[in-house]
Amino acid sequence: MTNVLLPGATIGIIGAGQLGKMLAQSAQKMGYRVAMYDPNPQSCGFAVANSYTVADFSDHDQLLAFVQSVDVVTYEFENIDGTLLDRLAANSYLPQGTHLLLTSQDRLKEKNWLNAIGVPTVSFRGIYSKEDLSREDRGVLKTTRWGYDGKGQFLLDGQADWDAIEASLAKQPLILEAFCEFAYEVSVIVARDLQGAVKVFPPSVNEHIHGVLCTSLVTGDFDAAVLAKIVDQATVIAEAGHLVGVCGIEFFVTQDGDIVANELAPRPHNSGHYSMEGCNVSQFDQHILAITGRPIRDIYLWEDSLMVNILGQHMPQIEAVIEAFPEAMVHVYDKGEAKEQRKMGHFTLTQAGVSEVLRSDFLQAWRQLF
Repeated sequence: MTNVLLPGATIGIIGAGQLGKMLAQSAQKMGYRVAMYDPNPQSCGFAVANSYTVADFSDHDQLLAFVQSVDVVTYEFENIDGTLLDRLAANSYLPQGTHLLLTSQDRLKEKNWLNAIGVPTVSFRGIYSKEDLSREDRGVLKTTRWGYDGKGQFLLDGQADWDAIEASLAKQPLILEAFCEFAYEVSVIVARDLQGAVKVFPPSVNEHIHGVLCTSLVTGDFDAAVLAKIVDQATVIAEAGHLVGVCGIEFFVTQDGDIVANELAPRPHNSGHYSMEGCNVSQFDQHILAITGRPIRDIYLWEDSLMVNILGQHMPQIEAVIEAFPEAMVHVYDKGEAKEQRKMGHFTLTQAGVSEVLRSDFLQAWRQLF
C-alpha cells in the first residue's frame, strides 16, 4: 500500500459541526490525532479535537497555515470555498480532491455532470433572469448554490411567492427542476479508497418534512432490482468523480422502479448515521480509512435500522425518547442553543421489524413537531 498514514498522524478537518465531530471520534478511536478548523468558537467538534483553529473559512493565510500543520486534510461539509480549497491543495495532502466538491456546489453544474456520465436526473434548465421564467411554469425552483434542508427552494404550483423568487434571483442564478412523481426517496453512502475499491452502504428510505430529513429506514429486504441500479449508479459516480472517502447520494425511485439522481453530498451524510449502530463499519470509519490510505471494508448490515433526527424543538422530549425506546442509541451533538429546526442530535433503533415503529403514536407526535 502507498500513502498510508499510520496511527499517530494528524488529520485536519475543515468544519467542526456534528459531522466533523463524528469524523474526529472515529479517527481518534483508530489512534489518529485530530485538528479542526471552524469560524465558530463554540463549534461542537472542538470538544473532541486535539487542537483547533478559530478563523474564517475564507481566510487564505489561516487556512494555509492549518493545512500545512497536519498530515492529511478533509472537510465535513460542501459549503466551503472550493476554489480556495483547490489552491490550498497544492500545499497540502487532500486525497479527497475538489472535483466532487466543486461539482456539487452548483446544482446546474452537478446535474449537467451527472447526465454527462450517464446518470439520469429530472429534466431541468437554468434561470438567469426573470424573463427566463413564467407564471405558468411548474416544478421546483432552487438556488444553484448554498441551499440545504429545504432552504432556497420554491414550489411552482401556481401559488409561488414571486417577490421572494425575484429577490433570490437578484443574488444568483436559479435552477428549475421538473416534478418527479416518485414512489419513495432513498439515499446511499458510497465509499471509495485510494486503491480504487468501491463499497456501497445499504440504502435508506427517507422521509422529509418541510424539506428536513425526519427518518431514515434501512432494512435487509430492500428491492433487489432497485438496489442493483443504485449500486451501479453510485459506483459510476464514485469512479467518475475520483472519490476518496464517502459521498452521500439522494435518489428518487419511480413507480416503475427506475432511479433518478437528485443531489450529491461529497462527505458523510445525515441519512448515513444509522451505520454507526446498524453496520459493522460506519460511514465515518470508511471515510477515515480512505483518506489515510487504508483499504475500506466490506459492509454488512447487522440489523434493520431506523434513524430519527432530533431538532431543537425536540430537545425537551429526550427523556421521553429514552422512556419510549430504552434500546435506542441517542446521540446529542452538544451544539449549544436548541434553535427550532436546528439539528441537535439523532437516535437510532436497530431491531427486527423496526419499520413498525414508523407507525407508532410516539413518532406520529414527533413528526408533528417538525
